[in-house]
Amino acid sequence: MQRTDKTNYYLDIAETVSERGTCLRRNFGAIIVNHDEIVSSGYTGAPRGRKNCLDLGYCVRETLGIPRGERYELCRSVHAEMNAIISAARNDMIGATLYLVGKEAKNGDYVSNPAPCSMCKRLIINAGIQKVIARTSKANFTVTAVDSWVQNDESLTGKFGY
Repeated sequence: MQRTDKTNYYLDIAETVSERGTCLRRNFGAIIVNHDEIVSSGYTGAPRGRKNCLDLGYCVRETLGIPRGERYELCRSVHAEMNAIISAARNDMIGATLYLVGKEAKNGDYVSNPAPCSMCKRLIINAGIQKVIARTSKANFTVTAVDSWVQNDESLTGKFGY
């Protein structure tokens, strides 16, 4: 028997969390881990008490043909990273790692080039999270040092990395 390494163990958990998502386009799952303990989790879904796209049967952004990375103010969902952050105490997130997995709702494929949006990046920075690990396939992932987002501030250059 071969034991799963810790990175894929946590990514597998984030992937399971994503299965609770209610988005008709993409569902993400996120977990925050610090000192080898899961601090919180979050998935893509409408704010508590509001109807989500799955229940409504449509996605406003998809109906309007809005590309990925644009016009999130029209989206009903709270992002997985946001939900994980608001479910944790900041003190528990300082120096932590956020594990992120996204899947396309229509076919279950992994989201290509998964990365937090610019809004989520700001929240991750302020939460004190140190790195983000995002699954690109069942066996592969990227590791991003959050400090690189501080050093390479796209909001000053106009270069957005969605």
